This record gives sequence, structure tokens and C-alpha cells, in this order.
Amino acid sequence: MTVLFAFLHHVTAFTLVAAVAIEFVLLRGELTLWAARRLQVTDAVLGIAATLLLVVGLSRVFWFEKARAYYFHSHAFLTKLSLFIIVALLSIVPTLEFLSWRKATKAGQAPVVAAPKLKRVRMILHIELARSC
Repeated sequence: MTVLFAFLHHVTAFTLVAAVAIEFVLLRGELTLWAARRLQVTDAVLGIAATLLLVVGLSRVFWFEKARAYYFHSHAFLTKLSLFIIVALLSIVPTLEFLSWRKATKAGQAPVVAAPKLKRVRMILHIELARSC
């Protein structure tokens, strides 16, 4: 069981990094209807991967690896967990933006986004990508 959870932990981590990279690439160019729809789907995959990564990771800490005391006394682990939570909270901004495009994308139109908003979303994706690597 330990090996299975280690495998799942790595798969979800790689999926999370891939989703952030795809979002980053899709936002580099012009925002088209096609790109907006892909961003919405990719962001959903990102959210699922992040949730599973947290659940599987904490499962490893509490039930499958060393005792939880080992991890919660490790500054490296606590720093990693804190950064994960900070980046997860930051990723709410792009998610809310992508969700606000639903009406436009369902109507078959590319969303109209103000330049400052798009710049903020790109900046947050830069931070997420830097943290993921």
C-alpha cells in the first residue's frame, strides 16, 4: 500500500505541474474561445490534482510512512506544506477569473478580459510554475 500511495503522490504532483504549465502556455498568446475553454478544463484538472496531492500526501504522513511526529518536526516538510498552501490560496484568483468566463464561452464567444486582470493572472501562474519546479 505504501508503494501505491507513493506512486499516486508522484502522479498527482506531475499532473499538477503539467496543468500549470499548460495554463501558462495557453495564456501567453491571444485569448481565443478555444484557449479559454482549454484553460477552464485545465484549471479543473489542476484543482483536482492539487486536492488529490494534498489528500494522498497527508495520507502518507499519517498512515503509510514514518510517524507523523517525524514530519511535523521537519522544517523542510513544514516549509513545503506551507508553500503548497500559499500557492493553493493564490491559485484561487485565476480560478475565479476562468469561472467568470463561463457565460461567454457557453455563448460561443471569447471572453473579454481587461489587460490588468490578465497580467495579474499571468503573474500568479508564474509564481505557481516557479513553486511547482
